[in-house]
Amino acid sequence: MAIGDLAGRVALVTGGSGGIGRALVRRLAAAGADVAVAYGGDAAAAEESAAQARASGVRAIAAGADLADPGQVVALADRVAAECGPVDLLLANAGLSVPTPGLPELDLDTWQRTLAVNLTAPFLLAQRLVPDMADRGFGRVLFTSSVAAFTGGLIGPHYAASKAALHGLTAWLSARYAGSGVTVNALAPALVADTGMLPADADAGRIPVGRFGTADEVAELALTMLGSGYLTGKVYLLDGGLYPH
Repeated sequence: MAIGDLAGRVALVTGGSGGIGRALVRRLAAAGADVAVAYGGDAAAAEESAAQARASGVRAIAAGADLADPGQVVALADRVAAECGPVDLLLANAGLSVPTPGLPELDLDTWQRTLAVNLTAPFLLAQRLVPDMADRGFGRVLFTSSVAAFTGGLIGPHYAASKAALHGLTAWLSARYAGSGVTVNALAPALVADTGMLPADADAGRIPVGRFGTADEVAELALTMLGSGYLTGKVYLLDGGLYPH
């Protein structure tokens, strides 16, 4: 499948108002896909992202939802399908990262909310949308993971565990839906500038390529992954060579 074949497809992008999410929306719109820009709190940024997509000649809406609330997650999927048509591409990109200084300081509410947003919401969206993709014989699912899934990262065990669990979900879904034309993959970026996930003390000098990554570079790889009907069950680490894997 060529990138141009995304024309007319319907994409749901969670976290579509943030740095990587906005880059994903731009790339999808440029490829001709209609886009639902899902957001948690910044309605203005989400609407701006949707407006930029519409300027490319595609349909785009902004749709708010608290991804920590399972009912709102399911309602989001239903709303997008009702307003935009059946969802062909699910980009579960939203992530919650609340740094903790150590294990004793990590409270249960932060643990549970992090897993709700980073893991349960992508699962519920896939549960709602993937069977319909399979029935139609086409679908693309891309989870946004993190280098923390491999290394533990700097934010805390709640964040690392939530992202690592996405890899297991990717493996399970991909094996069971590959024969139905649905691919399921994950993309794990690290040290990407202009995002809320970049640690304040991050040092670009530690990265072999000598700089931070960009949201556009993440989106470029994402679109390449979405463009292949033969790539499934994979987790790609995008980190400038920092953690060879």
